[in-house]
Amino acid sequence: MAALLVVLFAGLAVAFAARSLPSYYQLQATQVGQTIVVRARDGSEIVELGPSFGEWLDSGEIPQVMKDAMISVEDRRFHSHWGIDPVRLTGAIIEGVTGDDRIGGTSTITQQLARNVFLNSNRTLDRKLREAVLAMALEWKFSKEQILELYLNKVYFGGGAYGIDSASRKFFSHPATDLSVAEAAIIAGLVKAPSRYSPTADVDAAVNRAGVVLRLMKEQGRIADSVTIDPSAVKLKEETGQNSVRYFTDWALPQLDLLLPETFEPIEVWTTLDTGMQRAATASIKANTPEGAQGALVSLDRDGAVLALVGGTDYVETNYNRATDAVRQPGSSWKLFVYLAALEAGYTPDDRVVDTPVTIDGWSPRNSGGGYAGEMDLRSAFAYSKNTVAAQLGNEVGFGTVSSMARRFGITTPISTYPSMVLGTSEVRLIDMTRAFAAVSEGGQSVEPYGILKVTTSDGELLYQHERKEPVQLVPDYVAAGITDLLQTAVNTGTGRAAQIGRPVAGKTGTTNSNKDGYFVGFSSGVTTGVWMGRDDNARVASLQGGRAPAQAFAAFMRYAVKDRPVEEFETELQLPEWQMEPDDEQFFGDPDDYYFIDEQGNLIEPGRGAPQPGQGSPFPVEGEPGVSEADRRRAVPATDPQRQPARPPQQPNEGAPPAASDDFLRRATGGGGTAQPPRPAPSPPATEY
Repeated sequence: MAALLVVLFAGLAVAFAARSLPSYYQLQATQVGQTIVVRARDGSEIVELGPSFGEWLDSGEIPQVMKDAMISVEDRRFHSHWGIDPVRLTGAIIEGVTGDDRIGGTSTITQQLARNVFLNSNRTLDRKLREAVLAMALEWKFSKEQILELYLNKVYFGGGAYGIDSASRKFFSHPATDLSVAEAAIIAGLVKAPSRYSPTADVDAAVNRAGVVLRLMKEQGRIADSVTIDPSAVKLKEETGQNSVRYFTDWALPQLDLLLPETFEPIEVWTTLDTGMQRAATASIKANTPEGAQGALVSLDRDGAVLALVGGTDYVETNYNRATDAVRQPGSSWKLFVYLAALEAGYTPDDRVVDTPVTIDGWSPRNSGGGYAGEMDLRSAFAYSKNTVAAQLGNEVGFGTVSSMARRFGITTPISTYPSMVLGTSEVRLIDMTRAFAAVSEGGQSVEPYGILKVTTSDGELLYQHERKEPVQLVPDYVAAGITDLLQTAVNTGTGRAAQIGRPVAGKTGTTNSNKDGYFVGFSSGVTTGVWMGRDDNARVASLQGGRAPAQAFAAFMRYAVKDRPVEEFETELQLPEWQMEPDDEQFFGDPDDYYFIDEQGNLIEPGRGAPQPGQGSPFPVEGEPGVSEADRRRAVPATDPQRQPARPPQQPNEGAPPAASDDFLRRATGGGGTAQPPRPAPSPPATEY
């Protein structure tokens, strides 16, 4: 009676499940996840993520060798059982009770289909019982051919491939209708452990597993014993663009969560990536990165579009993205912000500075070579990366001002305001530094990196379109022109000479203590590229300097990146604001037409009549006040005199000099009006001597 009740209960459960099952065509249409096709800027497909289903093959289109291979290795009694194999079921029950992981392979093809379509992969007794009920319901409702067709079109083979057609295209570059016996054996062997036996991950493991499948096929009489098949001779599809491109997709695709409403339908993502530049970037990093070190590269177009992004030397070896996630010291490339702050405060590239030992709050920076060059212009100090000059400039304009400048240009990581910060001791992301240099390339306008141009459904419906934000002017034009002048000189004659590519290049090197990090960031013809090299464990790398391997990698990449772009000369002509112009006599002493004069006969000449000509008398005030002599004029040295050390923003000229006429005289001469003072230049920002 108990046995009859169990059979009756099982029969009712199976019947109820069979009535609740979707139709065959509904099962055929269901998918297990979202497919994302990623395209380059030219529309070519660079990678497909998520499940890939290939073409649906009807039972008659599936090669018999594929059916035989799958049945041999997964369910040899497929055609004789009614959804469950009693031997396998007994093993599953024992496994569920004892937790013995050595018992495996208990599910029939029908049970695997039920699990893949309706259940999860939890290894519990309850799930096994439900799986068995659903498998019998499937056998009740569908034919064996239909079940095998559903299974072969839906089973997972690894690498995002669902179904034999997708697997065949992924691993062998042709549809499943053309599968050979050896290829069918490789695919059938994947089901047990797709990641372990994937031919793209471990060829030897895949070949050995295929050998097991072929042996079982011979034992079960599905192929003749005399047939010799060598799975190792199978030609596998070459993986192109699957390595370094993944650094880019790992950075760009998570942004879809912010750009799109929740959707599970297949989508196509059109990106800014240039496949040719990506290959060039990958090659330049691999060829120039020192042995044992890692390298990263980011390249931006003038509007912020990411043209190439490499986060390491090998994505398969390590998928850590050093271009967007790693925070490392930029060394002297950080001086970009120091000199930007100085230029904004009133310095010009021609101003004179002194490379000399200096101590600031107990900190005494040294130059790379250990020597000091003495007096030089600002341009040369930047080009040869003089640390003492950067320290003095940072102290003069304020370390907080330098920090604010870095924030203004897009640095998002914490910034120290200790004096040593001027030498790049604050850790940054490579993509942020590249963004800052790109803003300089654009005349001081903000640049925001982006990687997604648009997103569409598989049917072409537009879901998202990138719109560039209105750029913000971060610094005045003349400041951007001044720093571009300095950056160009650094490449032409300074520490960045290895970055020359036969057309105008502006950039800056960076090297940290003990050669732990090497940096070069620069731009040419509207393309801005940043390169970092170093070890993940922050250990020293012998001979690593920003002006060597990073600059060489930059040049190797940029020669390709700008080859089809017109040569662009840099805008380095400084159109200084009025307050920063060199003062002339009129600014110094006022317009002569505004003065009162006494002619040779002692008569008063009112303003507007003009100054006496030579021989007509000399201008001088009355009431015994001293006048302005030629000696006074010669002593009034312009604020930008090259002998003045150090270079500073212009101060009010000749402060404390006596007025041209006394206040008492001017009140009487103008009928009691206000004092007429010679016009003075607007006061400039304060500066501190060093």
